[in-house]
Amino acid sequence: MSMKKSKWAIAIASGVASMAALMAVSLPTAGAADTTADDTTADEGPGTMAEVWRADFDGAAGTLPSSEDWIIDTGTGYPGGPPNWGTGEIQTYTDDPANVSLDGEGHLTITALREGDTWTSSRIETQRSDFAAPDGGKLRIEASLRLPDLDGEAGLGYWPAFWTLGADYRGNYWNWPGIGEFDIMENVNGVEQVWGVLHCGVSPGGPCDETNGRGASTPCDTCDSQFHEYALELDRTGETEYLRWYLDGQLFHTVSSADMDAATWANATDHGHFILLNLAMGGAFPNGVAGQTTPTPATVPGGSLTVDYVSVSVEQGAE
Repeated sequence: MSMKKSKWAIAIASGVASMAALMAVSLPTAGAADTTADDTTADEGPGTMAEVWRADFDGAAGTLPSSEDWIIDTGTGYPGGPPNWGTGEIQTYTDDPANVSLDGEGHLTITALREGDTWTSSRIETQRSDFAAPDGGKLRIEASLRLPDLDGEAGLGYWPAFWTLGADYRGNYWNWPGIGEFDIMENVNGVEQVWGVLHCGVSPGGPCDETNGRGASTPCDTCDSQFHEYALELDRTGETEYLRWYLDGQLFHTVSSADMDAATWANATDHGHFILLNLAMGGAFPNGVAGQTTPTPATVPGGSLTVDYVSVSVEQGAE
């Protein structure tokens, strides 16, 4: 989740978006175990994508996601890191099942709630931070998500996201955006539109035009009422490497190693990442798109980001 300034009101028109990479203190919590695939690296040859990790969120209603797979981030920032996650978002993240829990039907729900003037929500990240594309191979990260079903004034300030950060962000908190951030899906204010963005290099400016990032958006008028598949692929099979963003299998954004210097690309992509899911409230991106401070008194609490599954697949490179 990257810092968006008020210029987002202009940026949305050009389809450029971004999400900041600054997050909450992460503390493991107990919870019901998810059903996961074998986490060993697949031994299939080149040309075959093999699932190497998966979370299906099976478990009793009201229980937390598996602490073997997930860290629940709590508070308003990493110790010693930027306040408000560096994005200006205003909620406090908790491990309260009212904010984050399994629904008993194979889904995870992350729900934003308000008590008085205080908003709470949740953010989770994978314990693993080694999801990477092998030399000469591919990495695919995907999830099936249903976005909060709120629009107009009722949805102002909602900021759901599915994204990754480079492994070296953990324990540093000040090396963004150089370590890379892949925003696989983000949405704000309940608009019928989703964004995919790469953050890289230096901020402000640099080859990823921070704090904007290199992004694009695509329409999605049923993303708040139905599950849709969001995916990112990192393709290292050729001389030019690519990041590709998909909605339900349809390509809508591409960034390649040819778009920047080799060192910046490698620093953003050529290493492990960890995966995040969160539902922020307010902050620079929704504020910029709305043209006002969000959330507002008209914003309706209780909207949820619902997750059916998350999976990681890898294609090995040719030896």
